[in-house]
Amino acid sequence: MPTHYPSTLPAASPAAHADEAPKLASAGPGLDTMHATSDAPVGIGWRYPHYRELLTRLPRLDFLEVHSENFFGDGGAALAVLEQGRAHYPISLHGVGLSLGSAVGLDTWHLEQLAKLVQRIDPVRISDHASFARGAWSGPVGAQTIHAADLLPIPFSTEALNTVCANVQQVQDRLQRRFMVENVSSYLRWLPQPEETLWSETEFLNTLAARTGCALLVDVNNIFVNALNARLHGAAGDPVQHCLDWLDHIAPQQVAEIHLAGHCHVRPQPGEDAGDEIIVDDHGSRVCPEVWQIYHHALARFGAVPTLIEWDTDVPALDVLLEEAAQARSVVVASLALRRPAAIKPQDRASADSSQTHAIGCNQGLAV
Repeated sequence: MPTHYPSTLPAASPAAHADEAPKLASAGPGLDTMHATSDAPVGIGWRYPHYRELLTRLPRLDFLEVHSENFFGDGGAALAVLEQGRAHYPISLHGVGLSLGSAVGLDTWHLEQLAKLVQRIDPVRISDHASFARGAWSGPVGAQTIHAADLLPIPFSTEALNTVCANVQQVQDRLQRRFMVENVSSYLRWLPQPEETLWSETEFLNTLAARTGCALLVDVNNIFVNALNARLHGAAGDPVQHCLDWLDHIAPQQVAEIHLAGHCHVRPQPGEDAGDEIIVDDHGSRVCPEVWQIYHHALARFGAVPTLIEWDTDVPALDVLLEEAAQARSVVVASLALRRPAAIKPQDRASADSSQTHAIGCNQGLAV
């Protein structure tokens, strides 16, 4: 049986809009929050260009998300800013470097740095990706462990599942907190070994959550990017419908957060190979209409789970992110108003997906 760890802070009390200079309401030990009044929390990724402005304006948001690795260390200006943000908002720590799928095991230094940050910030949620970056490398100086600094896709095999389960359990045991694992966008596929059967991605993730007690972070844009790339490489069917089917095969009770972001379409230049066309999950634009549609379905299935707006490249004005957050909140209100308690059948919660997802192959390099 998995060990069940706590994952969330006490719920924050609603406050008025920051522009109206409200009195901040306490949301727990050491936490004041400028909290928006929605059924499902909505937050934004808090990046360097917006540090000062956000602390000055204190806009209506339910939480802020930061990349854990940017705040490793025992001090410094970045950590001081994060602590200021933590005084006003719940913080979600989202990692990109744990390498949960690495067969060589976790970097213990990395895990210890994350544990120190968790103890210092007391985040509302903690997460990383179902990917790998660490691996054994035999070079001129002999065997060594290297880090690719990327979110490389893992094969959905039983061996890989056992590896991810062991690594996730190690993280949860060290942090003493429930951990979230995110599905990734991938730009290549793993071929099965002889007589090996690969799991579907949704069955893999459901089983990971059931075995370890971890939660799932569903990135809606990643699902859509994978479906678009699959179509570029010959997969049949409607990419949006593929995404809706993917969501329908995820166990609803395991989902603890949803991510929304933009992507870009990279088309071959004149004279380049047509096979170079690719959709990249670059987090550099507004959420597209199709992803909003898929998000609506996700809320109808999973209920009032927190939603994050991600924007990591070509970071725009803060008001653009706030507009995206407001759009997410409007979709939350519309979706939850239509959601009936009977919409999710009990057997759906216990069952795992047995269908195979579309494989995505291309000859491009990998993008974070």
